[in-house]
Amino acid sequence: MNCLHFGLCGSCTNYEGGYEAQLQRKISENQERFSQFFRGDIVPFRSPTSHYRARAEFRIWHEGNETFYAMTSKEKQPFKVEDCPQVNLYIEELMPLLLEELQQDILRTKLFGCDFLSSKDGDMVVSLLYHKKLDEVWEQAAKKVAIQFDISIIGRSRKQKIVLGKDYVMESLHVNSKKFIYKHIENSFTQPNPKVNEQMIEWTLEGIKGTQTDLLELYCGAGNFTIPFATKFRKVLATEISKASIAAAKENMRYNNIENIEFVRMSVEEFTQALDGVRDFNRMRHIDLKEYDLQTIFVDPPRAGMDEKSCHFATRFENIIYISCNPLTLHRDLEILTKTHTVMDMALFDQFPYTNHVEMGVKLQRK
Repeated sequence: MNCLHFGLCGSCTNYEGGYEAQLQRKISENQERFSQFFRGDIVPFRSPTSHYRARAEFRIWHEGNETFYAMTSKEKQPFKVEDCPQVNLYIEELMPLLLEELQQDILRTKLFGCDFLSSKDGDMVVSLLYHKKLDEVWEQAAKKVAIQFDISIIGRSRKQKIVLGKDYVMESLHVNSKKFIYKHIENSFTQPNPKVNEQMIEWTLEGIKGTQTDLLELYCGAGNFTIPFATKFRKVLATEISKASIAAAKENMRYNNIENIEFVRMSVEEFTQALDGVRDFNRMRHIDLKEYDLQTIFVDPPRAGMDEKSCHFATRFENIIYISCNPLTLHRDLEILTKTHTVMDMALFDQFPYTNHVEMGVKLQRK
């Protein structure tokens, strides 16, 4: 990827030597980091070298009567962005056209942010963020732009959300030649790199030939992994604390004609209490835990990783599959998990090229 802003932009910080060099640095660093847990080779999964991001957030910068996209520099100062080869081709094509329309006074005044969410097929939602109350005049101007570019626009201001079109995109992921459909909702978490996301899902499914046992998933989000897992296990029980994510996950289950998943909104601590019979929850009154043969647990926690109690809970299960967006907290958690389990396989997913961030995958089996 060639970018005009390498060395200036605080987004891409690991670019010396190009894509291959930054990938090798990540592999070497993490091979050494996890050597005490795993002596085999960590399998790397590559990203496209450019146009890999399906969502992107830009600041909006004003100079006189002109408005620009902006990013934050390494010195934490805003600077104008001419283009961004990280974003997918649909976002890249739209950015200059949309910026021209945003020069209108009614659209540019008090505008401070512009977020793009795209599917691989170009379904697009653009969120415009304001420090002012949005009125009917703004809405009419924004609606014309939405129609002009065949996109959805969302206007956000304090205590305001005006949706012109829809507040989601429909995404299709292809995993082992099978198509899965997802609703990705604006302003909620989605994997930013669809190609690497497909590879992550395929890796988690690798080696699972179809079983009559059941899977427990923690931190399930909107069902990114849950839906494909349901094709491999008899039943899946998935937990998540976000009400919006649970609602989206249930919709995604219906889009894919999946019926063997139960989604439950509760924390790990609450689920542990339910599993051990310590406490009854109305949210689980329709679920008989005795009907489950939970031998495998899958976790994809936030950057903070799992807490100590959650790690000890995970060691109850025969098999652990762990996807991590933070190698440092993964290393910490493996200190606990490897007391009872052996690391069988590890993978590195280059979800965030040209940065120092990676996603890691670990498969563990009881000793």
